[in-house]
This record gives sequence, structure tokens and C-alpha cells, in this order.
Amino acid sequence: MNTDQAFELLIEAGVTEDTSIQTVRRWFRERKITYKGSGQDTGYILNNTDQAFHLLKDAGVADSTAVQIVRRMLREGQIEKVGSGIQKPTYPLKESASKPLTNRPSDLDMMIRQLKVKLKAQDEHIKGIEHLHQTSIARLIQQIDILKKDLMKLEKEKSEFQMETKKLLKENIDLTNELLKIKGELFKGKQKDPEFEEKVHTPSPSHTIDYRQKLGLSKMASDKEVLTRYKKLLKITHPDHGGNASAFHFIKTDYDQFRHSINLK
Repeated sequence: MNTDQAFELLIEAGVTEDTSIQTVRRWFRERKITYKGSGQDTGYILNNTDQAFHLLKDAGVADSTAVQIVRRMLREGQIEKVGSGIQKPTYPLKESASKPLTNRPSDLDMMIRQLKVKLKAQDEHIKGIEHLHQTSIARLIQQIDILKKDLMKLEKEKSEFQMETKKLLKENIDLTNELLKIKGELFKGKQKDPEFEEKVHTPSPSHTIDYRQKLGLSKMASDKEVLTRYKKLLKITHPDHGGNASAFHFIKTDYDQFRHSINLK
């Protein structure tokens, strides 16, 4: 045992620092310890309990106190083995090889480790929630993009349909104007004709309005198809639905005339 280890033993026994220094010097002179210490704080291990007990007794420590200290040091792993309790140790004592103390985890260490495990689990849980949240946001953004594309497509179709409607309305107006022009010419040329009034109110087949052509339908289209197309145009151009009042008026006039021409009330 070196001087540092001897000094630590005395301090552990409750001996004052000054007394411990003097005792270590005496032990060194008496060759009870053979090596000087390095001056650094190092752990120490005694060979057996007999060595520890006799050294403490030599330093003036009471028997009861020495026994308690030796037992505690033995429990803490600072003494290698239990001595016989009979033989007195032979001096000089050999320096015991330093042996690391057995560090048994205390209750506090166990609690700290358990808390670390719980914190790690909570971190993993939070990461999982964040990942799920980010995934949900990504899906929501994707759905919004799809809806925007669908909306743009519908807006385009609506615009095309409105353009087609305007085109049909223009054709309808042109045909109506042409009809009025023809009627005006007939009125001017045949004012003195006795049969004028009857001819004006009963147009010949050659001057009958071609409703199917105005609506862009086939000449073979049925009356029901013509009525359906007129109803659709009336719904689109109705002012309550954001349509044009003038266009609605022209289409309604044609619609009523067509119904009258097929004797439909």
C-alpha cells in the first residue's frame, strides 16, 4: 500500500488531516508502507480486513469504530477479502493493486435511466405525430391542386359554352332581322293586293322559319328535340341565372312561335 492509499484510509476512518499526514510519515519510516504515493487521488484496495483493522488501531482509532469502518469498506469493495482475524499482518505491507470500485447503480441512477427511456419514447412518438401531420398536409395540398385543376377545367368548359351560346344568339338575331327585312319588302310591294293580309299572316313554305337550322340541329330533328334545345337556351340566358335579358327575349319569342307553329299550347 502506498502513502496515498494509507492517507485515504485514515481520512475514511475520520482521522484529521494533520494527524493522518503524521501517521503516514511514521508508517513510512517504520516501513509499514514501502512506496511513496504519486500525489494523485487514486482508489485503493487492501488485501484483507486484518490489514485494515490493524492499521486503524495503530492510528488510534477505537475498536468499535475500526470494525464499522472495515465492514463498510468491505461492503463497498475497498477491501479484497476477509482476513482470518487471528494473525497479525507482517510489515512491510505490499502495495495492493488498484482495483476499480464496483459501481452498483443506485436508485437515483435507475430512475434517471428510466426517465431517459421514457423521454426517448416520447420523442419517437412526437416524431411520428409530426410525420403524420406533414403527410396529411401534403395530401391536403395535393387534393387542393386537383380541385383547382378541375375548377379551371369547368371554367374553360363554361367559357366555351357561353361562346357557343353567344354565337347561336347572334345567328338567331341575324335570322330574325332577315325575316323582318323580308316581311318589310313584302309589305311595301303588296300593300294594294287584296290578299296581302292573308299572305302576310300565312307565310308560304318557302319563307317558313327554319328553327332547326337556327338552333344548329339536323333537319331530321324532332319537334321534341327542338323544344328541348330552346328550353336549355332559355335556362342559360334567363336573367335570374346571370343571362342576358335581350337574348332571353329573342329566344323566348322564337320558342313561342315554334310552339304555335306545331299547335302546342
